[in-house]
Amino acid sequence: MGFLDKYKEHTYALLRIVSGLLFMGHGVQKFFNFPTDFPWPLNPMTMAAGGIEILGGALIALGLFTRPAAFISSGMAAVGYWIAHGKEGLFPISNGGELIALYCFIFLYIAANGAGIWSLEGEKERKKA
Repeated sequence: MGFLDKYKEHTYALLRIVSGLLFMGHGVQKFFNFPTDFPWPLNPMTMAAGGIEILGGALIALGLFTRPAAFISSGMAAVGYWIAHGKEGLFPISNGGELIALYCFIFLYIAANGAGIWSLEGEKERKKA
């Protein structure tokens, strides 16, 4: 699809920003019951996950400390998958874990590729040049 080649950087930036914001929403739901109530009681594990979701999601969306934030978020999603969904079966389609599995691999991709355009890291690089 050659006609999209000129938009590679833009679509990657949108993937990073939207994924970070959506991930952040999971932490906001856990701590603030917004926009809907979190359906399970908070415990130290879900509170740690919520903190990573809020901070990691915000950093990824802003493009600041992107690689470490995405790597940690990817790891948290992998652990979360096995703790919350893996015991219900191996396949994400049958255990309800599609979303968290997708976050795991999107954030691994972002960790490997960095912030890209439309990021605070990119802005710092532009100012250096």
